[in-house]
Amino acid sequence: MNKLKAFEEIIGYKFSDKELLRTAITHSSYANENRGKHFLFNERLEFLGDSVLSLIVSNYLFENYKSLPEGDLTKARATIVCERSLWECAVNIEMGNYIILGKGEELTGGRTRVSILADAYEALIAAIYLDGGIDVVREWLLGQLYDTILNAVKGKTFMDYKTALQEKIQAHGAVNIRYEVVEESGPDHNKTFLVHVLVNEQVKGVGEGRSKKSAEQMAAQDAFLKLGANGGK
Repeated sequence: MNKLKAFEEIIGYKFSDKELLRTAITHSSYANENRGKHFLFNERLEFLGDSVLSLIVSNYLFENYKSLPEGDLTKARATIVCERSLWECAVNIEMGNYIILGKGEELTGGRTRVSILADAYEALIAAIYLDGGIDVVREWLLGQLYDTILNAVKGKTFMDYKTALQEKIQAHGAVNIRYEVVEESGPDHNKTFLVHVLVNEQVKGVGEGRSKKSAEQMAAQDAFLKLGANGGK
């Protein structure tokens, strides 16, 4: 139960029905290895969470981007609800540390597997929906997806700017690259982070996001584009 409480602190939502949360983070591999104990696992919640996610995102895009035609709305939604996006959300809330896995899945790297984390995140959406209702899960989810929605509407697809920046800079020789959080604001469940990326201790880019990882990517993107403008120097 202490582990569930710790996870609730991270996600910023306290469940009335703790079993919903436990089920959401329980992978089928654990239930299969403990058949006699009849543990519930998250596949049914994942099914429901997929629909809740699609409805909330579709409605938000429809209401807030009235100038976008159907085709652009469809493309934006597909980017927002894709496996990569959900995996990033799961990583941001450290979900891999809390998933309940079978021993076999644990040994083969299940805690970092994209599909397992993305599916568990959908299950978590369903659990919050069942526990708190549509208004509660809408507010929680839109906060989680804030950066993703903005990028999707602008037509941006996922790019690992941290890797791209490192490759671009190191092509000119050995350098030291590090990311520094310079400011945190907002409540624990909906923080905004301001990050600097430093190259040889000089600030080369600034980024802001709802998670440290997102802010680091934005800072790396800022630096990458600036370096491109001046020939990579």
